[in-house]
Amino acid sequence: MSTVVKGWMMTEPGKALQERTYELPTAAAGEAIVEVAGCGLCHTDISFLHMGVKTRAPAPLVLGHEISGYVREVGDGVDRGLLSRPVVVPAVLPCGTCDLCKAGQRTICKSQIMPGNDRHGGFASHVAVPARYLCPVGDDVLAKIELWQLAVVADAVSTPFMSVRRSELAEGDLAIVVGVGGIGIYAVQCAAAVGATVIAIDVSPARLELAKQLGASGAIDASGLGEKELKERVRGEVKRLGAPSVRWRIFETSGTLAGQRTGYSLLNHGGYMAVVGFTMDKVELRLSNLMAFDATLRGNWGCDPTLYPEIVRWVGEGKVKVGPLTKRWPLSQINEVLDAAHRGELRERAVLVP
Repeated sequence: MSTVVKGWMMTEPGKALQERTYELPTAAAGEAIVEVAGCGLCHTDISFLHMGVKTRAPAPLVLGHEISGYVREVGDGVDRGLLSRPVVVPAVLPCGTCDLCKAGQRTICKSQIMPGNDRHGGFASHVAVPARYLCPVGDDVLAKIELWQLAVVADAVSTPFMSVRRSELAEGDLAIVVGVGGIGIYAVQCAAAVGATVIAIDVSPARLELAKQLGASGAIDASGLGEKELKERVRGEVKRLGAPSVRWRIFETSGTLAGQRTGYSLLNHGGYMAVVGFTMDKVELRLSNLMAFDATLRGNWGCDPTLYPEIVRWVGEGKVKVGPLTKRWPLSQINEVLDAAHRGELRERAVLVP
C-alpha cells in the first residue's frame, strides 16, 4: 500500500518551494517510511536553493536532511521492532556493506543516501529512507526533550561531534571554534563536554555571549580585526586561560571565506584544523604551513551513523543542549523561514513541523 505524502518541493533554484502531494510506494527491502516529527533547516538547504550548489537528484525535489520522526512502515529484511519507534534519521546513510563501510570509512561510502539531496527529504509529512542506521530514541530522552527538537541531531549536532571526536580533542586541550552560529554552537558544547578549554570567535556579540553560557571559556569578537591582530587576541586569551600554547584544535564552522582564512592562520605546531562549514568561495593558502608546523587539515562530511546513539545519549544527559537553540515552525511557513534564514535573521535553528 502506498503512502500519500504532502511535501514542499524545490522546483527550480532561487524560486519559492511549492507544496505538492505525491505517493511513496510500499517500503522497499531494507528501507523504512518515517512519519516526520520535525525537519531542521540547514545552511546546506539554503545553498541548494540560493547559492548554486547542485543536488544529486534533479528537481523537483523535497529538500531537508535533519529528520526525526516515527517509523510507520518497514520493508523486507528490516527489524519489525522498529515499527512505531521514535527515531533520528542520520543525514548521510551509508550502505553498510561495501568495502569502505566494512573498513569503517562509512562517511565516504560511494552508495550513501542523503535525504533532500539524493532523494526526497524531510520537508514533508513522510520520507522513505534506508533503515540500517536509524537511531531509536528512548523514553528517558523524550522525557527531557521533544522528538521534533531532536531533528537537529541529524546534522547540526552530529557533524561537529564527529569533528571533535576525530580531532582526538581531550581534557586540558585547547579548542578554537570559528563561527558559533548554527553548527558552531554545538561544536562549542561538544568540545567543552570532553573537558577542553574553548575559545569562540565570531562577529556577533550575541552569539559569543551564548557560547560563553554554553561552555566557552573565552570569546573574541573578530569584527574589524586584521589577521595579525586577531592572532594576538587569541594568544592573549590562551595566556589568560592558561591553555596550551601548541597543538590547538581549530574547528571552522562558519562556512565563510573569512572564517576559513582565520582558522588556517591560527594553525601552529602540532595543530589540527577541521573544515566543518561549507562555502563556494575559494581560499588561497600556503600549504607549506602544514609541513612547517607538522599540522593537520581535515574535512568533515557528515557523521558516522554508528555514533548517533552516543550523541542522542549526550543530549538526553544535557551534555549538549538543543532545546534553547531550536524554534518550532509549521511546515506551511517554510518559504518565509527560508527567506529569513537566507537574510541571516534567525537566531534559533528552525525546525519545520508538518
